[in-house]
Amino acid sequence: MPDEIKKLRFLTVEQVAEDLNVSEVQVRSPLKSGDLKGIQIGGRNVWRIGASDVEDYIAEAYKRTAERIAAGDLPD
Repeated sequence: MPDEIKKLRFLTVEQVAEDLNVSEVQVRSPLKSGDLKGIQIGGRNVWRIGASDVEDYIAEAYKRTAERIAAGDLPD
């Protein structure tokens, strides 16, 4: 994570998308499914994601990927 983002407690969908190098839609999807923890603030689709929750999500993604590789579920 860039240093300026590490200092923030909460991140926007846009900041998380930029940090993960994905689209905002790809961040909103796991938010809405509950795979990525976040809170809705105020109006519709205004989310804030804890910086530690992003790190937890990344760690879990690494774990799931390693398990899929070990199980032979991912093609080479």
